[in-house]
Amino acid sequence: MDPAHKDLFRRLERFYDAVPRDAARVEEYGDLVLFVRDGAGFPFYARPRIGASQPPSLADLGAVRERQRELGLPEAFEWVHETTPGLLPVARSAGLAVLEAPLMVLDPEALPDPASLSDVPVRVLDPDAPDFAAAVAARRAVAAVAFAAAGTGRGEAGPAERDAAVRALEAAALDEERVRVVDGRRISALAATPAEGALASGMAMRVDDVAEIAGVGTLPVARRRGLGAAVTATLARELLAAGTDLVFLSAGSEEIARVYLRVGFRRVGTACIAEPTPVIP
Repeated sequence: MDPAHKDLFRRLERFYDAVPRDAARVEEYGDLVLFVRDGAGFPFYARPRIGASQPPSLADLGAVRERQRELGLPEAFEWVHETTPGLLPVARSAGLAVLEAPLMVLDPEALPDPASLSDVPVRVLDPDAPDFAAAVAARRAVAAVAFAAAGTGRGEAGPAERDAAVRALEAAALDEERVRVVDGRRISALAATPAEGALASGMAMRVDDVAEIAGVGTLPVARRRGLGAAVTATLARELLAAGTDLVFLSAGSEEIARVYLRVGFRRVGTACIAEPTPVIP
């Protein structure tokens, strides 16, 4: 680990450990912690226990995966490579596929004006606005369609797929977002035009003075218009204005990382996301 980043990675570990705790119960298996969500929402993952003196073992991974299967949860693990470098070979030896995602931190001095990145306006969602529930539904639906066709290339999925995703959303998920926006733990943003509706969206999760930008996605039909960069820059500005002094994100690929470079993010490490290797029939 780069000594200059030691405090940074320590703060990130505290953030990663804190985010799920208000919505999940915690189960420990050796040097791994499994977060089991209480109620509606996306399922959480397992990650290394803070303060562990060694990387999780193959037996730890096996115990967690057995428990995840028992609960009907994805067999998902997340960690920062620079903090727990020994987990990568263990995960691979367990047959897990590991995404090594660029871990990037914002340089506030390099943050551009969102309006300079796209001609589509981006709004931060206000829980007091009369259309808040509809805007949250649109944000989540855009993300669902965008991540179903990951990457930066244009595609055919657009408003029709977005509107179908809106209809599939559960009311509990919208209520959960309102609670977190009201208490300051989450900030959501939406890029839309009157003619096309919602085209891109993103959100940020805050714990004290650290925040992660996540879920930034653009409808495939609307890509290559600077929308992802504009949404990211809008969220980053809002976070800085709220007193956040460490803003970070994980890019899904090197190609996607180039979008975030335009917004003032710089790579500091690697975020690992492990899941079972897909079975090809």
